[in-house]
Amino acid sequence: MQLEGKIALVTGAASGIGEAVGLELAHCGTQAVILVDANEHVREVARSINDRMGQDVAEFWIGSVTDASFRARVYDEVTRRRGLVRICVPAAGITRDSLAVKVDRDTNHAEIYAVETFRDVLEVNLIAPAYWALEMVARIAQDRRQRGLKQWEPRENIQGTVVFIGSVSSQGNKGQIAYAASKAGLEGVAATMMKEAIYHGVRCCVIHPGFTDTPMVRALGEEFIRKNVLPYTQLRRLIRPEEIADAIRFMISNSAVSGELWADAGWHPSA
Repeated sequence: MQLEGKIALVTGAASGIGEAVGLELAHCGTQAVILVDANEHVREVARSINDRMGQDVAEFWIGSVTDASFRARVYDEVTRRRGLVRICVPAAGITRDSLAVKVDRDTNHAEIYAVETFRDVLEVNLIAPAYWALEMVARIAQDRRQRGLKQWEPRENIQGTVVFIGSVSSQGNKGQIAYAASKAGLEGVAATMMKEAIYHGVRCCVIHPGFTDTPMVRALGEEFIRKNVLPYTQLRRLIRPEEIADAIRFMISNSAVSGELWADAGWHPSA
């Protein structure tokens, strides 16, 4: 899939991987990069990208990625002014780490991970990305049908691409029952959407980053990273966000790359 001239949408674009992806896609010649985040800093990210590119290629939207009406409003307005979104990278995510069961040393009371917290993580990390992607697929499908086109044929260009942001934690990680479940769930979402969406010419895939130098990872604390992350990473450093962004650009531009890509920097956790 050629990126030049396409409309791309990135959620979680105020920092970390999302911010890096927005810049990478702008550099690759996209017509517009739509940056979505609840954090006001996304405004500065858009300004920075436009300053670097010397043109207004990036625009920002501030709102909750879990808000269905906000999502529809973004797509409606962008489609009206710029055209169909054809690249979707729903990168927004949260962690709410804690052991699934914790026993108080003094009272011996066992506390279970809060179900409300579990649901919050799934809403942001699993359900929201799926629906930001489905919104794009639906609009591409509708546009094709209105133009008298039905099943996509290989002689056509790829109509759209979705890259979900998984994680090495999808294989299981201590203290991350909700986060791991949400990222593992994206594998099923992508695999199912690919079987359905390719009818309309849309590809869906997942990248699984290792520990990346983002605010989310830095929040773990320098001591935790030094003791529990770097010794089990072959590169012995955190992955740079721009390295993940480059891998995502590759996944979008090379239609032979489907399914899942592991960008883990040689992460081999202890048992």
